[in-house]
Amino acid sequence: MFMGELDVVQLDTTPSPGIGAARQLVSSCIQCGTCSSTCPTAAAMDYTPRHLWRMVDAGLTDEVLNSSAFWCCTSCYACTNQCPRGIHPGETMLRLKQAVAAGEGGVMPEAMARFGSTVVEYHNISGEDNDSRLIWMENLDEAERPSGRVGQRGARVLYFVGCVSSFYPASYRIPQALVQVMGRAGVDFTLLGGEEWCCGYPLLNAGMVDAMAQVAAHNLDTAHELGAERIVMTCPSCFHAWHNVYPDLLGRALDVNVVHATQLLAELVDGQGLEMGPLDRKVTYHDPCDLGRKGGVYDAPRFVLQHIPGVEFVEMREHGPQAACCGGGGNLEAVEPALVNRVAEVRIAQAGETGAEVVASACQQCKRTLASAARRTKTRVRALDVAELVWEAMQAAE
Repeated sequence: MFMGELDVVQLDTTPSPGIGAARQLVSSCIQCGTCSSTCPTAAAMDYTPRHLWRMVDAGLTDEVLNSSAFWCCTSCYACTNQCPRGIHPGETMLRLKQAVAAGEGGVMPEAMARFGSTVVEYHNISGEDNDSRLIWMENLDEAERPSGRVGQRGARVLYFVGCVSSFYPASYRIPQALVQVMGRAGVDFTLLGGEEWCCGYPLLNAGMVDAMAQVAAHNLDTAHELGAERIVMTCPSCFHAWHNVYPDLLGRALDVNVVHATQLLAELVDGQGLEMGPLDRKVTYHDPCDLGRKGGVYDAPRFVLQHIPGVEFVEMREHGPQAACCGGGGNLEAVEPALVNRVAEVRIAQAGETGAEVVASACQQCKRTLASAARRTKTRVRALDVAELVWEAMQAAE
């Protein structure tokens, strides 16, 4: 079985909102400015992270809670990864959002408030009928369509698809690829369909911690009813929510093994030797922030890519724990979409520097932001998910 990953940034996921909790988190800050220099959006903030911590420590509550800084945070945790004091600036940003949502001061941006209300009302980020979560299946051949697996009790693996792959057509190929790979590999899996609710991480990034707890309880209870031993996600945000946030948020053990799709694919490649044909491609890999710095999953996706016949794998100059953010996290797209574009363009330029034809990632949101950036900047690189490349290689073997 595939084993081994690098260390993960240890996060304080205990749901303790409030300006007091934020002050405690940054109490040992030495004002070195590392957080500000590593932040991909600091230039767009009214106060840089370093300045914000000084204001928090000084008790300038009104000024802090009316700042735009934490609403511009992508929650990428580059700051947390680099902090020489080992504090959690990324968690501090979440506590400040929670303070605003709890009514301690400040005003939540209208777009963020609407976004949070949409997730609460519709159980997804797009505001569509949640029972349409399986629309991505419709383009699959009948033989490959896992319709009969929906709500199947006793299956060993539950595939938690996530909102972006369920409702954004540009991402449909990701769940399509994974279910076809699992089907061919003989994985016994099930799906939740309309009973799958948003993982709730977008609610946490809006400061709405109580609302996230409600959807977390629903998802965990529903998964337990099906009796799956493992839950697999193609979405790193869902993976982070289940793996790192749910246990503390709900105050109970999950009693289920949570893995990212690249970890499952690595096991299948290593243990079963998936039959894959050659792909004559030069490929680089973009580490999703929620999967890498928050989840410690760096090796699995690279292991998979390096075992696809014909693939020439190259690294970007910033990779692993130092990987640059794509701009797609922290609900930033709901508040400052132009800022998302600027951050993504920096990252796609790094991909272009490698000469790779494909920038692979393991996140549907990263694929969206990087693909859009490549189109805008006319960078000759195609954004694909690792699961898509595996499925393409399996088809090449036919």
